[in-house]
Amino acid sequence: MSPPRIPGARALTAVALASGLLLSACASGPEQRPDPAIPSADGAPQAPDAGVAATAEKPAATATQASPEAPRGAARDFARAVEIARKGELTAAEAALSTLTREEPKLDYAWTNLGIVQERLGKTEEAERSYRQALAVAPEQEAAWDCLARLYGRTGRAVKLEAELRGLLESRQDSVPLRTALAITLLQQKKLESAATEAKRALKGDERHVRAMQVLAQVYYREGKYELARMVLENARAIDAGDAATHNALGLVYLALKARPQALEAFKEASRLRPDFAEARNNFGAMLNEAQDYPAAVTELEAAVRAAPDFASARLNLGNAYRGQGDFARSRAEYEQVLKLLPGSTDPYFNLAILYLDVEPPEMDTLERYKTSISYFEQFQEKGGKDERIAQYVKDARKNIEREERRRERERKDQLRKAAEEKAEAEKQAAEKAAAEKAAAEKQAAEAQAAAQKPADAEAPPADKGLKKTPSASKKKARATGRKKTPDAAQAAGEPATAGTPAPGAVSQPGREPSPSPSPAPAPAGSGKLATDSQ
Repeated sequence: MSPPRIPGARALTAVALASGLLLSACASGPEQRPDPAIPSADGAPQAPDAGVAATAEKPAATATQASPEAPRGAARDFARAVEIARKGELTAAEAALSTLTREEPKLDYAWTNLGIVQERLGKTEEAERSYRQALAVAPEQEAAWDCLARLYGRTGRAVKLEAELRGLLESRQDSVPLRTALAITLLQQKKLESAATEAKRALKGDERHVRAMQVLAQVYYREGKYELARMVLENARAIDAGDAATHNALGLVYLALKARPQALEAFKEASRLRPDFAEARNNFGAMLNEAQDYPAAVTELEAAVRAAPDFASARLNLGNAYRGQGDFARSRAEYEQVLKLLPGSTDPYFNLAILYLDVEPPEMDTLERYKTSISYFEQFQEKGGKDERIAQYVKDARKNIEREERRRERERKDQLRKAAEEKAEAEKQAAEKAAAEKAAAEKQAAEAQAAAQKPADAEAPPADKGLKKTPSASKKKARATGRKKTPDAAQAAGEPATAGTPAPGAVSQPGREPSPSPSPAPAPAGSGKLATDSQ
């Protein structure tokens, strides 16, 4: 049984307003810029010769709406390529945009969008070449500078781009896009004061420049001047309510001001305005993780990773969302990907430790799991990571190890006891079986012996019991002499004879001696009663 979920994994929000700003136009999906010759659905004017292009001024939702008159030629081909990219068919979109740039090499925004698609495909070098080709065609194209600044910042080359921009500004002092790009590059290096100076110079050239406002607001945010940052961003929102980067930045400021419901709504609005705005969706997903709405968080964070495959913060938060769902394998894969993207980062070690402490990996020994968790905490600290919760987490892991060892010891003893009981039961059953077999054998022997004695018993005379006795010799004689005695016999017996008196049953005839009476029939055998002479 797994322990309760531990809300201890580190979550990262995209705190860089510049990154959020840039991703709304770069590495987040192409979008169209209306052309003045062809009115858009909202009636905005479009610039001649530019065709359709990627910018952040208009939300993606309005960019795909049909115009009253369908674009033709290069504009039509570009619109199709953008639509293919929005469907997620990046390889096909890259092929379409590559063909378009070969046929129309002067379409600067086609080059920018090609770079965006290539960056989403992980082709960093090709993306940089495309952005620079766009700038070769249109040196003041803000979207291309934004994308290039973000790319250099993510690849650790912000210092190099800073030097390039300063060199260009020596001859183009009034360039607002260059000043803004420099401010972004300085912000990436945490040179806050210099970044604020360049942002203010850009605003001096264009006081309604939303990009510069966003950078200045982030400087205030990092300096802890949250109310001032909020005021700047609300001004930017008043100028362009459809700019997703402004809403994302406001969300971060609201978080700092402890206004979490407003922050959640701001991130949600930014994600709605820009479905491929990686920073906004990352921030929204991170807050959904905190609310333990893991399915919704996975949706937002997977979209962020699709928009920017090398976005380490989004991958870290996506790992947390998978962990919340109990998906060990996918969570670990995201944390390990962050280690590849940022080898010097300590947070993945911390989150891997929490993962092993919180989720039961399939087919992994429990003791090994807790020991692995402790190992990752140790690596986190060895690499300079600090977190006051580690001591408690390690203590919990060691307790779990001890608990598991005790459980296994009890289980071992129970198994031994059960084995002993089973052995005793088996021996008892064997003894009972042997006794039963012995008794059966003895019974069988007795029956065999009794059967052998039956013929001898049959030859012996039957016992008196129950049989009728035959008359004895004396009794037979008495029956034989039981008839009436003759006078001579009576006299011989000393009894007086009576003249003229016939014996019962005899017929007296005159002048003749009486003939003897026939012998009486013997009494039935076994009657026990003999006939007697009457006197």
